Amino acid sequence: MKILRKLLFPFALLYGLIMWIRNFFYNSGILKSRAYTLPVICVGNLNAGGTGKSPMIEYLLKFLLPKFRVASLSRGYKRSTKGYHLLSGEETAGEVGDEPLQFKRKFNRAIVAVEADRQNGIFQLKNQNPEVILLDDAFQHRKVEAGLNILLTAYGDLYVDDFMLPTGNLREPTAGAERAKIIIVTKCPPKLIKPEMERIRHKLELRNYQKLFFSFIDYSDSVISKEKTLKLEQLKAKQVTLVTGIANPKPLTLFLEKKAIGFKHLKYKDHHNFSASEIAHLQEKEFVLTTEKDYVRLVDHFEREQLYYLPVQSAFLANEKEFQQEILDFMHKK
Repeated sequence: MKILRKLLFPFALLYGLIMWIRNFFYNSGILKSRAYTLPVICVGNLNAGGTGKSPMIEYLLKFLLPKFRVASLSRGYKRSTKGYHLLSGEETAGEVGDEPLQFKRKFNRAIVAVEADRQNGIFQLKNQNPEVILLDDAFQHRKVEAGLNILLTAYGDLYVDDFMLPTGNLREPTAGAERAKIIIVTKCPPKLIKPEMERIRHKLELRNYQKLFFSFIDYSDSVISKEKTLKLEQLKAKQVTLVTGIANPKPLTLFLEKKAIGFKHLKYKDHHNFSASEIAHLQEKEFVLTTEKDYVRLVDHFEREQLYYLPVQSAFLANEKEFQQEILDFMHKK
């Protein structure tokens, strides 16, 4: 696969040129972006997948919901429905996408919608009178000019070390990072030392207006099913089948290994839609552990206490209050 990607290098150069021209047209005003008086916060990345956008959207929902009427707008990747759809929470993941359904079921007070056309999505959401809209994975959606761009890049896979698709995983040239006011290095080791933070800061070559933060994935000490909660320690006595359909399951597998939990790993592609035969195969397993995102796709197919998920959340290594203040300052300026 790596050899094939290297052979596609000319196409990566061509794709990078096309994206550079596109960005130039938007930056120079030849192509128009639409700005809004309503606060719009975009959470996105330059690398394709695996930077922790969903946990960051959930962090913002948890932080903002006690103070504001919050809406989130996603594309609804691989959903069967078309156009704008306002979630009730009773849909299936196949109908609206796994991540939006996860947001709605976890934060029922949030206004959650899906629409590939972000301009139309924002227009429709105004009928719900939100005080702030969170755009999930819309950094390259230049037709919308978010008031605040938050760019995520994963530790060990920084965008400055990557290359354009299809040779690398970049969706656009690294100069696109200049649109972000906040850059967060996600999935860091929980005990990342300051010299390493400074090395990354220097490597990213931040602009004067940009703020850098570091976060990590904080896993729960319990797993949850429809009606039951088990401590991780209790999993040591079970035959665990780990099922993942996410971009980068390595942090999760390393966490479980560190906890001395044995498991057989069934790894699928990001946003995998499980077939009837795959589900039937999983139903034969004694104990199935999965991610929150995969859980919403699988839960309706399991009747007994057999399917569990491990909750996760984004946590900041330092300066969390400063990050929260940046968000509040943006809200108050609007």
